Amino acid sequence: MSFSTHFSHAITRRPAASITAGLRAVDTGTPDLGLMQTHHAAYVATLKETGATVVELPSLAAYPDSVFVEDTALCLPQGAVVMRPGAPSRLGEAAEMAPHLRALYAQVVEVTGKDSFIEGGDILVTEREILVGRSARTNAAGIAELTRLVAPWGHSVREVHTPPGVLHFKTDCSLLDLDTVLSTKRLSASGCFDGYRVIDVAEGEEAAANTIRFNDLVLMPAGFPRTRDAIAAAGFTVREIGNSECAKLDGGMSCLSLRFTPV
Repeated sequence: MSFSTHFSHAITRRPAASITAGLRAVDTGTPDLGLMQTHHAAYVATLKETGATVVELPSLAAYPDSVFVEDTALCLPQGAVVMRPGAPSRLGEAAEMAPHLRALYAQVVEVTGKDSFIEGGDILVTEREILVGRSARTNAAGIAELTRLVAPWGHSVREVHTPPGVLHFKTDCSLLDLDTVLSTKRLSASGCFDGYRVIDVAEGEEAAANTIRFNDLVLMPAGFPRTRDAIAAAGFTVREIGNSECAKLDGGMSCLSLRFTPV
C-alpha cells in the first residue's frame, strides 16, 4: 500500500472566526466563516468516509491561518518533522501542532535553525523522493535542514522551484498515484516531473491543481469541470468539495489536513 496516497490518520483544525484576517496574496474578498465551516465539515466527513481516523483539533483564535494545518509539519511513516513557517505570524502554529504529533508518533523532530524556513505546502511526497519547492515561504536553509532530518528514515529530498507568483509548490501540483502527478502547465513545463506521468489541469482551471489523493478518493475543489473529467477519465474516483472561502486565503485541499500512517 502506498504511504504517499493511502493513510490511516488525518489531523484537521476547525476554522477560527479570526480567519477573516488570514494572509492572502491578493484580496478577493472576505471569507464567509459559516460557508467555510460547512465546506470544512464536508471535507472532514469525506476523509472519515474512507475509513481513516480523523483528529479534529479546536480552532485557534490567535492564529487566523491555523486551519491550514499542512504547513506546520511533514508526516512520514517513520516520524514527523515540525516545520518552521516562513510567515512570521504562523510560527506559533507549528508549536501548537507538535504535542498532537508526539501523541501519535514515537519520533518527532523539528526544524530549528533561526535562518531556516519551510512550510508543508511546499513539500510533495512521492514513493521515490520528497520534492521541496523553494518559495517565498521555504528557503534553501530550511530544505537543507529537512534533508538532514529525514535521511535517517531513508528518504531523499530533491529541491525544485515554485513558479514565480505562486504561493506554494503544491498550489500547482498534487500526487494522484505512485507515478501520476496533476500539475499546472507552468509547473510541469519546468521539467521537475520528468519520469512521472503528468496530467495537466485545464487552461483557466489552475486552482484545481491542489487536490489530494486520500485512500480511494481524489478530493478536488468544486467548480473545475474539465479538470475533474480529465482526472476521472484517467481512472480515479473524484469527490468535489466546496473551497471558495479557503481559496480567498490561498488555501486548497491539501492545506486542510496532515495525512499519515504512523508505524
